[in-house]
Amino acid sequence: MDRMLYVAMSGARQTMLAQTANSHNMANANTDGFRADLASFRSMPVYGAGEATRVYAMAESAGIDTTSGTINPTGRDLDIAVKGEGWIAAQAPDGSEVYTRTGSLRIADGGILQTASGLAVLGNGGPIAIPPSEKIEIGADGTVSIQGIGQTPNALTILDRIKLVKIDGASLVKGEDGLLRTRDGSGATPDATVSVVAGALETSNVNTVEAMVNLISLARQYETQVKMMKTAEETDNAATQLLSLSN
Repeated sequence: MDRMLYVAMSGARQTMLAQTANSHNMANANTDGFRADLASFRSMPVYGAGEATRVYAMAESAGIDTTSGTINPTGRDLDIAVKGEGWIAAQAPDGSEVYTRTGSLRIADGGILQTASGLAVLGNGGPIAIPPSEKIEIGADGTVSIQGIGQTPNALTILDRIKLVKIDGASLVKGEDGLLRTRDGSGATPDATVSVVAGALETSNVNTVEAMVNLISLARQYETQVKMMKTAEETDNAATQLLSLSN
């Protein structure tokens, strides 16, 4: 019975991990630019004395869903949405290069251009610094232009260019801090083919209906595993009673 209990227990634990990933996706269904986490189950044989006749399921991350969300216009100058494939490069608190699709930008103290979560947006030579200005424009290629204080509207000065990269989803990994990095930790090369839509934001790519169906399915799987543990306990008790009677 211990083997049956182990298989059921490990299955329940792995199902809970898959539920955590699915719940995280649902919680970010309204987060701009969010990419859903993918989770899958893999069969793992239980090795020990005798033949490996029992198999348990192991939940593991299968990467992220790179499907694009919907681009909605906002009219805000500092909102950008990546069009098609591509990522916005930013700097994590530890100095490493990370990637995001969240284009709700802001100017922090000191003039540093940041994402909504406070990450410095990278340009040609590092974080982009915005001097005092009356207007900021972001071009389709990520070029950041400003209208200086006291200047005419047509007197725009090109300041820098947002680092836009194209990375295959399989080459990205999400860390414990929730930030996306390349698997080898190296920085990606800017890609001139990546473009953005100014004055717009991309929605999350989480399919809420699919996530709800998956939530119900995982709940039923967990319930089945718990029932198996209960059955193992009842079988063990029955066997103990039979052995006591034989003695």
